[in-house]
Amino acid sequence: MVESQLRPNKVVDEGVLDAFGRVRRELFVPSHLRGVAYVDEDLPLGRNRFLMEPMVAARLLQAAQIERGDSALIVGAGVGYEAAVVSFLARTVIALEEDPELARQGRAALVDHGIASVKFVEAPLRGGYRQGAPYDVILFGGAISDVPAEIASQLAEGGRMVAVIKPERGVGRATIVTRTGGVLARRAIFDAATPLLPGFVPKPAFEF
Repeated sequence: MVESQLRPNKVVDEGVLDAFGRVRRELFVPSHLRGVAYVDEDLPLGRNRFLMEPMVAARLLQAAQIERGDSALIVGAGVGYEAAVVSFLARTVIALEEDPELARQGRAALVDHGIASVKFVEAPLRGGYRQGAPYDVILFGGAISDVPAEIASQLAEGGRMVAVIKPERGVGRATIVTRTGGVLARRAIFDAATPLLPGFVPKPAFEF
């Protein structure tokens, strides 16, 4: 996956590549999908949830420029794959997930890897996790239509938030949001067809 999918798609950060190489992706998918765990597409986890395409996740994490002393929040962590990868890059990782079954699978996979620096928190996604804020890095584990103000407020000064932002119509754009001097700025990086996270879908537009 690293050599055939990530490197050819502009993932050049050796720390990110090493982190992806150290996590066994097949342990984070349902048993019937383990044979295709490394294909370069979003994998269905059930409950209208997906494991993000490796190339998209890797490019988002590369854009976040995670440093060893950083604290990270994964919103919509699902089964914890991205949280496991980030654990090799950051100091602490909060995996926020509201689906108890996905969180259970994630905890089990983390135990299999011997990863102790990830804390799974079961709570509504849109509220983030203020108890661990501020975060140097925030990653969304699926596309969102907007960045909730409550989660944006949990980004530290100098922090980086990365997500695929997908409007009601049009293509999703992988985007980095930074906080400098208390001001948030965003920049689109590349197009991505990542499925929307439940609870982050666009609000219906009013039509006459």
